[in-house]
Amino acid sequence: MEQTKEEMTVSVVIPIYNEEECVTHLKEQLMNALSGLKYKYEIILINDGSNDKTQEMLDAICEEVKEFRAIHFAENCGQSAAMTAGFMAARGTVTVTLDADLQNDPADIPMLLEKMNGVDCVCGWREKRDDTFIRRKSSQIANGIRNWLSGETIRDTGCSLKAYRTELLQKIYMFRGGHRFLPTLLKMEGATVIEVPVKHHPRTLGNSKYGILNRVFCSFHDLLGIRWMKSRLLNYKIDSSSGTGLSEK
Repeated sequence: MEQTKEEMTVSVVIPIYNEEECVTHLKEQLMNALSGLKYKYEIILINDGSNDKTQEMLDAICEEVKEFRAIHFAENCGQSAAMTAGFMAARGTVTVTLDADLQNDPADIPMLLEKMNGVDCVCGWREKRDDTFIRRKSSQIANGIRNWLSGETIRDTGCSLKAYRTELLQKIYMFRGGHRFLPTLLKMEGATVIEVPVKHHPRTLGNSKYGILNRVFCSFHDLLGIRWMKSRLLNYKIDSSSGTGLSEK
């Protein structure tokens, strides 16, 4: 369903795990990127059981800036759980996701929102990866394996910067690792998905939580599950119907 800018409201969902070095910079870049929006927005920060100063810093930001909300997990549950908690808490008609490490650029969010008219999901793809050769190659291999096994064509499944219709996200049955396949899961429900190039920056603060093994191999069982789900997808077309089926009092 197409929405005008006046009708659109935005929830930005960001999972965070042990990112105390990034939190302040993340807040500043988000405020710079979103302060000029013509519609209402909120920023939901999901603390995935961090054991550094992330929780205290998020609470301080929420006290300072009314658009920020924080959800704290009792323990680390993983990115899919954190995203799902954010999706279910989202009050905007459109939900935007990105990572907290600032490799995704918050300045791209308005551009994704502009592309949401008439579509259900806008996927960012990192056209120019500012990363090491090993990371670029591992991501290329991971994308190739995921697309091959799932029958997909998404260029950059690992890019977290995406925009979705919130009502569709809240209907999806999520599972551990499911965040990697959200565009595919939405397509299975008939959603329209497009891709747009976005910026990418090297990580300069904190430490990466992902390496080659978990980029390429850890989602293998999930991929098989997605492949099975697509092969068993119900596909029927009603030719006609008759009768009311209700008795009158």
